[in-house]
Amino acid sequence: MHILLARGGLNVMTLLGTFPSGIAQGMIWGIMALGVYITFRMLDIADLTVDGSFTTGGAVAVVLITSGVNCWLALAAATLAGLIAGLVTGILHTRLGIPAILSGILTQFALYSINLAIMGFSANRAVSVDRYALSISSRYINAALITGALIAVALVSVLYWYFGTEHGSAMRATGNNPDMSKALGININSMKVIGLAISNALVAFSGGLMAQYQGFADINMGRGAIVIGLAAVIVGEVFGEMLLKKRMNFYGRLLSVVSGGIIYYLVVCVALWLKINSNMLKLMTAIIVIVFLAVPYLQSVSRASFKKAGKNSVKEIQ
Repeated sequence: MHILLARGGLNVMTLLGTFPSGIAQGMIWGIMALGVYITFRMLDIADLTVDGSFTTGGAVAVVLITSGVNCWLALAAATLAGLIAGLVTGILHTRLGIPAILSGILTQFALYSINLAIMGFSANRAVSVDRYALSISSRYINAALITGALIAVALVSVLYWYFGTEHGSAMRATGNNPDMSKALGININSMKVIGLAISNALVAFSGGLMAQYQGFADINMGRGAIVIGLAAVIVGEVFGEMLLKKRMNFYGRLLSVVSGGIIYYLVVCVALWLKINSNMLKLMTAIIVIVFLAVPYLQSVSRASFKKAGKNSVKEIQ
């Protein structure tokens, strides 16, 4: 029996039917968001390389799989390609003195041509699950959910371990206080390069997964990836803080980033179900990011103004 909303005749069962696919895609984008988290939250760098390295991962994975390479080895190669892209951005920034945001733009710009060359100067390359063994596919959604969840938990666990080591802690310190880190003998330039490399390796890995999931790699598949990643990071952090509050540790923060990707894609599913024009989704994403970034700042400003007003009133009474 179909359950229809009173207004608009929208089928709720249709919406629920899109959730498994939304969760699977959300986990893949959540893995990409882990890379964005490393640069944006830890290193305080808005790295625009990810728009290009996401496509690079997809292109490398699809080309290798269609050439007969094992899908997991293809994912490893995609990850390595993303790592190299991150290294280039890091070197441009730290060794050549180019501002971080411009370094990312330059690498992303170069990757467009490189990605086209990887795909044989074709705008897209297909990879069918009927012809090739894929690690994940939308055709087998239950297996995709399990595979995506296992990969996400494994990556979060590895990152949690790494950032708990001396080297990983040095990287976190670099982002928190570069001057103090430098005074303590930490090579902050090396930390930035390594952080950018790890970040883009994760992004390219998720790009390889997405290309397999959707059955093709496209030259524009990474467009807007940085905004989606930021949305996942910010939304995940907000919901994580709401649920865990004082119990929120670093492991929970990493998991919340992946959860943010899932929440974001479920919101997309609802938006499409409500028949919102798909061309407006990027505007919706931008508004979400603006709101979640602006609200904490405005709250801090209002608190500071309130405290200042309170002090002034006390002085007037005295």
